[in-house]
Amino acid sequence: MDIRYKNSPVLISANGRLSSSVPVCLLQAGHSVTLVTNDTRSASTDIYNHIKDLSGMGGEKISLDQLKVTSVFDCTSHYELAIAVTGEDAHEKKAILRQLEDHISADTLIGMNTESIPLSTLQQDCDYPERVIGLNWVEPVHTTFFLEIIANDQTGKEPANDLFRLAKACWNKDPYLVCNDVSVRAKMFSAMVREAFFLVQNGYASVEDIDRACRNDAGYYLPFSGNFRYMDLMGAYAYGLVMKDLNPELSQATAVPEFFKEIIRQGRLGMEYQEGFYAYEEDEAEYWKKLFSRFSHQIREIICKYPFNYRKLPVTGKKNAL
Repeated sequence: MDIRYKNSPVLISANGRLSSSVPVCLLQAGHSVTLVTNDTRSASTDIYNHIKDLSGMGGEKISLDQLKVTSVFDCTSHYELAIAVTGEDAHEKKAILRQLEDHISADTLIGMNTESIPLSTLQQDCDYPERVIGLNWVEPVHTTFFLEIIANDQTGKEPANDLFRLAKACWNKDPYLVCNDVSVRAKMFSAMVREAFFLVQNGYASVEDIDRACRNDAGYYLPFSGNFRYMDLMGAYAYGLVMKDLNPELSQATAVPEFFKEIIRQGRLGMEYQEGFYAYEEDEAEYWKKLFSRFSHQIREIICKYPFNYRKLPVTGKKNAL
C-alpha cells in the first residue's frame, strides 16, 4: 500500500518544547523539514541535543541537511503537509492558520494541536476547512508512541486516514483517530486533574500524596495495558462496585480552584521559574530535563517489549520466555 505524504517536505510552525521534538520525529521518518519558530537559536540547539541523545542511545543517525530553521515563512517550496503547534488560544490558532493558508497551496493538509478548542471552531474562518485536522502530540515526540488525530464531518475520512497510516508506518506512532471534534486525551487528563485539585483543596491529600498515588499505582500498569485492559486483567466487576459508590462523590467543579489560581498569580509557573507545586534550585530545571529525556528512552524500550496486541508475544510458560 502506498503511504501518502511519505518523505514529503513538511512545514512546521511551532514554539516551545514541541518545536524541537516534532521536527526530530519527522526527520527520523525521512521528511525534509522547515521549522518556523520565534526562537531559532534555542530550537536549533534543542534539536541538536535530541539528535545527539538518540545517537547515544543507539538510534539511527539523523542528518541535519534536511532541516531548515527560520523565523519567517518560506514561500519557495511546495509542502504537502503543514503542522502547527501553538498555545491553547483560539485567536492565536486562527492567526497561524491564516498565515499558513497565505503560504501553502490549497491541497496542503494542515495538522494543528488542539486540546480544549473544538476543531470546528478552528475551521470556521479557513479557506479550505476540510483540510484542517487536529493533531495532538506528547513531549518528547521523537521517543513516544502517542499521537491523537482529530477529525469531524467537514474533514472527511480520507485525509485523516492518510495521516493515520503515515504516523503508523513512518513516524513510529501508535495513533488513534477521534471523529468527534474534540480531544479525548485532554478530557481524560482534565478529569484526573480536577479530582486531584479537589482532594488537595479539601485537605484529603497533599500534592506529594497525589503524585505518589499516581506514580506508584497507575504509573506501573498504564504503560503495560491501559485502563480498560487492566480492569479486564484484575476483574471488571470489582471496579463497577467501586464506581457505584464513589462516582456520586467525585468533583463536579467547573472552575479552577483558588489555590491553583494563587500559584499562578505568584508566578510559580514550574521548574524554569524555580517554583510550581514544588520548589527547585536554580539549576534543577536542566537536570530534570535531562533525566526525563533518559527516562523517555528507557520507558519506550519497556513498552516495545509488550505491544498492544499481546497475543503476538511468545508466552510459553518457560523461564525468561518473554
